[in-house]
Amino acid sequence: MRTPLKLDRRLPLINADKPHLWKSDVSASVDLYNRWFMRFAPKTYRQERIEVIKHVEAGLLRTSELEQITPDVLKQHPGILPMLRMATCPPLARDRLVGLAYADKNVVLCMEAGACPIQMNRADLERNLRRIAATITKLLDRDIFPWLVEGRKATGEERARAATIIADRLCGSRSDPIIRNAQEARQLKLISRYLMAKGYIQKNYSASKSIMEMPPGTFGLRMGVGGIQEDRTGKQRKVNIPIDVVIQPHNPRGHRVPILIECKSAGDFTNVNKRRKEEAAKIQQIHKAAGMAEAEFVLFLCGYFDGGYLGYEAMEGIDWIWEHRVEDMNQLGL
Repeated sequence: MRTPLKLDRRLPLINADKPHLWKSDVSASVDLYNRWFMRFAPKTYRQERIEVIKHVEAGLLRTSELEQITPDVLKQHPGILPMLRMATCPPLARDRLVGLAYADKNVVLCMEAGACPIQMNRADLERNLRRIAATITKLLDRDIFPWLVEGRKATGEERARAATIIADRLCGSRSDPIIRNAQEARQLKLISRYLMAKGYIQKNYSASKSIMEMPPGTFGLRMGVGGIQEDRTGKQRKVNIPIDVVIQPHNPRGHRVPILIECKSAGDFTNVNKRRKEEAAKIQQIHKAAGMAEAEFVLFLCGYFDGGYLGYEAMEGIDWIWEHRVEDMNQLGL
């Protein structure tokens, strides 16, 4: 059994040592998330849908309205692969496409990111692209592409209708990341406003600089912090760990290690308990880096975080601030 993380804390605990408040805080956090979701999530989803429809329409044109799904087209426009996966019946997940096409998974992952793998030799790449193109062509959902059945050009109305259907499928498969990204952006904006009201200046630093060099009264968003990752054999390697908010107080502590804040939001209780070990692993890696043993790592929570999640984080020595009580940040010595 792994030994819980023990921190040599210099700041008093804010919420981790107050289990008598957890139940009411969970209820308040869920209510806040639900209010935000009902008010803003549909708008966020609609905005994303509009952009995805444009992307799908471009993909239809590049494939001559799906008549020309060829290796050359895929090579020139690899980023259309997600759209093509949603044009089949049934829509294909990435791994299902890899299996059905007997394709190299790395090829599919690279294409999903918008590029073909550059280190694969030409013959292997061509073979993978042929298999992917053939599989998608065979499985096209011809009910929504009547022009393919009838051997004619699509009308503008048919193209628009097909693009909307595919976009809805794409957005459905991406709905959780869409909402999560919007919520994270809102949390970062809220923390930024709080810090600026206290006279802090936002200033991000390159990964090549130590965060201990941050001047007093500054903060950065989505910064990379150096850590040490250790494999099962005990071999260590340096890693760059993304941190949502890094704050150097107006009066830095003696070791000059800034305060690290990780924004977390969740729309259900299940997923957070599946992933609750991530924060502990992240701070362990940070603490192993030179000069970072005294780093303060605090979570900024909104949504569905129940007693099981909170108890696990408290046991690991990780504290948190609730978004519905942002004024608790005052206790960080800012």
